Amino acid sequence: MLNKHSLIGAAVALAFCAGSALAAVSPQEAAKLGTSLTPFGAEKAGNADGSIPAWTGGITQAPAGYKGSGSHHVDPFPDDKPLFTITKANLEQYKDKLSAGQIALFNSYPDTFQMPIYQSRRSGSAPQWVYDNTIKNATTAKLLAGGNGFADAYGGIPFPIPQDGVEALWNHIVRYRGTYITRRSVEAPVQRNGVFSPVVSEVEALFRYYDPKGSYADLGNILFYYLNFTKSPARLAGGAALVHETLDQVKEPRQAWAYAAGQRRVRRAPNLAYDTPIAASEGLRTADDTDMFNGSPDRYDWKLLGKKELYIPYNNYRIAADGVKYKDVLQVGHVNPALTRNELHRVWVVEGTLKPGARHVYGKRTLFLDEDSWQAAIVDQYDTRGELWRVSIAYLKNYYDLPTTWSAMEAFHDLQSRRYYVQNLDSEEAGTADFSKPVPADSEFTPSALRRRGTR
Repeated sequence: MLNKHSLIGAAVALAFCAGSALAAVSPQEAAKLGTSLTPFGAEKAGNADGSIPAWTGGITQAPAGYKGSGSHHVDPFPDDKPLFTITKANLEQYKDKLSAGQIALFNSYPDTFQMPIYQSRRSGSAPQWVYDNTIKNATTAKLLAGGNGFADAYGGIPFPIPQDGVEALWNHIVRYRGTYITRRSVEAPVQRNGVFSPVVSEVEALFRYYDPKGSYADLGNILFYYLNFTKSPARLAGGAALVHETLDQVKEPRQAWAYAAGQRRVRRAPNLAYDTPIAASEGLRTADDTDMFNGSPDRYDWKLLGKKELYIPYNNYRIAADGVKYKDVLQVGHVNPALTRNELHRVWVVEGTLKPGARHVYGKRTLFLDEDSWQAAIVDQYDTRGELWRVSIAYLKNYYDLPTTWSAMEAFHDLQSRRYYVQNLDSEEAGTADFSKPVPADSEFTPSALRRRGTR
């Protein structure tokens, strides 16, 4: 069950802050960061029975055999074996440490869905400059009116000691993922019979919020730029998309453009937000499902429900190991459990309830945020009747070339259609995410640059 003290603390904070913009925490509270709390605001101590260890800094160097950024990651824990495996047969024993969505997957696929549970390793880590900025942000960051954005935070987690749900949500949205990333990755809808057709893309992202040379004043309301070039299949090859992700999307909506290879034209792509279905996912993912949750939080009332111990995917190096075949990863109903690793971790529980009069296909969404990284590990989504509909799972690992905790891949399950969609597979590709290339100028992420690059 949820931590009682965390629930009380969240309730007090909500009552104190109701009706006004939330302010930064006091210097006395911020002084806990790096002492009793990690620099990101997690509890340094382990849990009472030791099944969750203390945080001692996480992974601070790459394991032997790693060839550098852009190459597939080497498992830093190759000798670890499962402690036990959760199955439908013993589900009742572990239900208090699973989300409703995870339980639903056991019930939907009782003969095949399993969760191998490994020793918990708090491998989460980040660069010192990100920690330093996070500690600074704790005493300066503040929400904009309505929680649609924030001010006076940069280059780190904005609210490491969150006072309400929307602050915790922003921590996930702007968590650290490097400054500039290039990667070749695969996405695919998986049908009820296990058939899938992979779409291969080359992706670039420039996270302006994490430019060490920048500042909050320099953002101009732009969090990051994103480019996607489709490489296969042939019917889609040559298409491209450009996104300018804004911080306050109520003030200035996300801007997006699409390049059509056949016409050699760039056009604005309107409405790429909220519950717009993503065509490549065959309707299994909405625009704001991407990255577990992205975009504006304004259509929901967000509550911070406290902390919970949960079995979540963690240190998932096997599922993304060099040469693992996609056909061995993607099985009927779900990814191959034998390639997954799950551990017991503390998570923040954030619940979003659709505001009266607001429109979205999800009436409620519950996010479970890893306390060590603020990355959403599990998201349970309910339809407007209150029925559990979809569950998103991020298979987390430490990208120790940065370092940061991010997903090796994500799976988006539709419990009603019994199909799912995966994103960011790369084990069959020549390499994985590369953070080592020079940071390009902003001018490389304009519609004219998209047209130029699309015709190469």
